[in-house]
Amino acid sequence: MFCRVRLVSHLPTWSPGTNDKLWKLRCLLPRCPKLSYRGAKMSAGQSQKAETWDKGTLQELKVPFARTEIGTFFQEQPRIGNQYLEDAFLQRYLKTHLPSQVLEKVSLDLERFGARVTAEIDSLGRECELNPPALQHYDAWGRRVDHIVTCPAWKRMKEIAAEEGLIAEAYERKYSIWSRVQQVAKLYLYAPSAGLFTCPLAMTDGAAKVIESLGISGPLAKAFGHLTSRDPKKFWTSGQWMTERKGGSDVASGTESVAREQPDGTYCLYGFKWFTSATDSDMALTLARIMEAQGRVEQGSKGLSLFFLEVRDKEGKLNGIEVQRLKEKLGTRQVPTAELLLDGSKAHRISAEGRGVASIANMLTITRIHNVIFAVAAMRRVINLAREYAGKRVVFGKLIKDHPLHMQTMARLEAIAVISEGLECFGGQGYMEDTGLPGALRDAQVLTIWEGTTNILSLDVLRSLAKSQGQVLAAFCSGVQGKLALASSISELESSVQLLQDALHRLGQFTQRVGSKGAVAMELAARDFAYTLARIYTGALLLEHAAQPDASSTDTYAAQRWCKQDLCPVDSEEKAGYYDDKAASMDTYLVYEGNPVLKGKL
Repeated sequence: MFCRVRLVSHLPTWSPGTNDKLWKLRCLLPRCPKLSYRGAKMSAGQSQKAETWDKGTLQELKVPFARTEIGTFFQEQPRIGNQYLEDAFLQRYLKTHLPSQVLEKVSLDLERFGARVTAEIDSLGRECELNPPALQHYDAWGRRVDHIVTCPAWKRMKEIAAEEGLIAEAYERKYSIWSRVQQVAKLYLYAPSAGLFTCPLAMTDGAAKVIESLGISGPLAKAFGHLTSRDPKKFWTSGQWMTERKGGSDVASGTESVAREQPDGTYCLYGFKWFTSATDSDMALTLARIMEAQGRVEQGSKGLSLFFLEVRDKEGKLNGIEVQRLKEKLGTRQVPTAELLLDGSKAHRISAEGRGVASIANMLTITRIHNVIFAVAAMRRVINLAREYAGKRVVFGKLIKDHPLHMQTMARLEAIAVISEGLECFGGQGYMEDTGLPGALRDAQVLTIWEGTTNILSLDVLRSLAKSQGQVLAAFCSGVQGKLALASSISELESSVQLLQDALHRLGQFTQRVGSKGAVAMELAARDFAYTLARIYTGALLLEHAAQPDASSTDTYAAQRWCKQDLCPVDSEEKAGYYDDKAASMDTYLVYEGNPVLKGKL
């Protein structure tokens, strides 16, 4: 009893949680009818408080945190359902565009696959994120093996990709031209749960397309059969090895790898590939310069040829390849990405000499389409999770789905989806790694880099327009007008159609004005020009969809919302004077003010 008195008397203001061990000890000690606090001077208030806590021990089973330490409330986590059945927009889109017989079969397949994503694939994707790849340089006996160790879930993802025909669908053409639509829909459902296995699949699809376009013969016939197989034991994935130390956007000047022809007509490749994604793939397509007997190579894009190689030989050993290290990345950590030294890698030239860039163009087109699929799918997933969470989270006395501001925020995301803002919908949990949510933001960041930065893609758009002497832009405008035809006759969409047509008119005026201002002005406008094309075309697609007979009120609202933004930002910026020489100079001063660069010291 003395011990108990000492504990209480020395801690008159002590509350549960301050020192859990002491609290538990006090609860276990025998109780006496009346306590004496000898040796302790206590005020009346302290004495009363101590007595109150003593009586409170009798009710401790009713006091939150008294025994559990972490309380009684646990927020229910958001869970994904069948992503096909919960995506009303996707279902309406397919109903509008697919023939009825095709729609019936495709819908059944997507519903089945949506269930598999929820039941199996999503958890495998999480395992891939929690167990990133590792590089084992040497075996137990000191032999160099450069073995990339991946988790069982990553290997299972490869098997599932084959079983589901995620590549095969597009090349079997079971539903003619609609087979690509089915493939894209499946990838859209699959991507956010795939643990980034979408990366090797993108390059595999691209490689298959390149081989198909070049002609399926010789060693390529074997490769094509593996790339498009539904048999997990035969299915191959492909890499795309283009980036070297000087970077991957300007391959014409950045590619240093060389190829030496062998007597049997094959080539040996020598070079350093600085960034190779999905390095555990079975094969790769890569660029190199053919070296003549005298050691001469042709520089520029005309000196580049396209080569196909298998990563390992028949004995399972690396094909003249040394894995220098795996990359430490911001996101996409599930994907093994490595620096490779090619030291006599046996390869086959599959393009005409000097036609490497042109021949690999189909691969870049396909991988960029996969980028778009992943971007849209990631946005949809974070919105679905936020929507689910909004029906479970109570704040200020009601579910957050019942707070108009929260619903407005989500509605704006549904128009301009941003994963970063989507994470805000989860409050602090959106920042916690063990929820799996922050990974979505990290992984999405690669999309603006992997297939060329936004600036690089914007300059590609300008080159395309210049090369076609304006025909591409004319085709773009004609296509937009065609999509507006039906919507223009619907009263609810009339104002939105007018806004889009005004944007098209402004775009035409801009191109006429800027044409006389020189190359600098066009380069400064490139990014805004690309965004203008994207906003206008997206608006046209939304209006076309909203004009269909079975369109919903949300289809109409989405189109209206989209068209209320500035659809032609390039015109607005040009009129504000942001593309002239003075603006270019001021941009430089704004960035480098106070830096030695402006003072001529560097």
